[in-house]
Amino acid sequence: MARCLVFMVFQIYCLISTVGLPLPLDPAELLQLRGDVGGGRLSVDPADLREASADFGGFTHAEPLAVYHPRGAGDVAALVRAAYSRGAGGLRVSARGHGHSISGQAQVPGGVVVDMSHGWRADQDRKHARALPVYSPGLGGHYVDVWGGELWIDVLNWTLAHGGLAPRSWTDYLYLSVGGTLSNAGISGQAFHHGPQISNVYELDIVTGKGETVTCSATTNPDLFLGALGGLGQFGIITRARIALEPAPRKVRWIRALYSNFTEFTADQERLISQHGGRRFDYVEGFVVAAEGLINNWRSSFFSPQNPVKLSSLKQHTGVLYCLEVTKNYDESTAATVDQEVDALLGDLNFLPGTVFTTDLPYVDFLDRVHKAELKLRGKGMWEVPHPWLNLFVPASRIADFDRAVFHGILGSRTSGGPILIYPMNKHKWDPRSSVVTPDEEVFYLVAFLRSALPGGAQSLEELARQNRQILDFCAQAGIGAKQYLPNHKSQPDWEAHFGPARWARFAGLKAEFDPRAMLATGQGIFRSPAAESAPPLLLSDS
Repeated sequence: MARCLVFMVFQIYCLISTVGLPLPLDPAELLQLRGDVGGGRLSVDPADLREASADFGGFTHAEPLAVYHPRGAGDVAALVRAAYSRGAGGLRVSARGHGHSISGQAQVPGGVVVDMSHGWRADQDRKHARALPVYSPGLGGHYVDVWGGELWIDVLNWTLAHGGLAPRSWTDYLYLSVGGTLSNAGISGQAFHHGPQISNVYELDIVTGKGETVTCSATTNPDLFLGALGGLGQFGIITRARIALEPAPRKVRWIRALYSNFTEFTADQERLISQHGGRRFDYVEGFVVAAEGLINNWRSSFFSPQNPVKLSSLKQHTGVLYCLEVTKNYDESTAATVDQEVDALLGDLNFLPGTVFTTDLPYVDFLDRVHKAELKLRGKGMWEVPHPWLNLFVPASRIADFDRAVFHGILGSRTSGGPILIYPMNKHKWDPRSSVVTPDEEVFYLVAFLRSALPGGAQSLEELARQNRQILDFCAQAGIGAKQYLPNHKSQPDWEAHFGPARWARFAGLKAEFDPRAMLATGQGIFRSPAAESAPPLLLSDS
């Protein structure tokens, strides 16, 4: 055992010498760290380091000193305590789920990346490795406790298999970690009704930057609970989340309709998210597409196989089109009335005649729809490419200005390269005490530029990044009042402007309380820690 530890020290020493990083640990300290971090595995395997140094964005790389594979929450706490005990200028630590960050947010050069992806699997031999769904009379519904690094697809499969239940609020892509989405918000087309995922969690276990494990909720340690929700990992590592559940429907009626008039498109979307009770759709989204590229757009595969004649009627439309995307859930007991309900809801809308397309599929297949697209793109070598994504929350009062300047101006007809989502949400479904920053209006839109820089594609990474900068510059100069979702700012003043004075004061205060040495999630670039001063900067994109 001792020989293995000495060899690991030698490997790390060689790594540091090779890449020119300052040496944050001498050999004796490293051996002590290895003995202090519980039963998890501290790895300097080149494959682990290589994986932890990259992310989905594909244009930011920063190699950690080591990767830690915890068996459970106790191991995470042991690592953070060991790092905290080194004092000011100590070791930096960053949690990594599925590696779906865009701009190096989970990277930590010269620090330790905590690989959260296998914690509950490594802990399966323990008595309470994976909890069953529970009904709570006090909450009036079911919940399930899950590991912070667990993927939402695994949560879905587990709760469906144990009671036919499912979480209420989703992201479009399910291969994301629970702790990762709760540290941002977690949104999809259900958010207008259920709120984001952070509005559908009852309790958290968090390992703070001091290495303390704290159970928190809206009533117990509420400052930490509400701060961590949307808190970008700044106050601790989420190791457990108690997720709200509901009975899962069996089937989904999936509907798309096209618009050429942006005002009618957004008016219909806003009408739909204002509806309550049973007379509403269960999911409301939309996206932007170039009319001439409709059949070739990856999200348009929904249309083309069964509707070639209808699509031919769109030849008269050029430039930009808008697609409304909605669903209605049903099961055996409501199948007989779903046609009537959908027809009534569609009857008030102003889409282009003859452009309504529908399909019925199992609920799970709808939720996992993006993964199916992922498999196709992987098969074509088009998945592991740079993704210079930009996500914005835009107030409803300025969305028409945004359309004119961006979709018809900056982008013109260049809307290929990946989906551009646009859909509204209701602010009252978001807890204002969380750390997420949204526009100061009741209705605001997500506008998500989810584009890829494909080899030999129409637009290079540099061009897409330049367009992102143009969009951000327009929003600032025109006073749009937009806020970045999954934010990526370059300096602390930019972060202060993002939050605003009052929210920044609260955010910084929570940082001082729960991560006083600023050693967690330094890849976000929000706070400078003493440890970060001696490490090379992250290679963040300008986009």
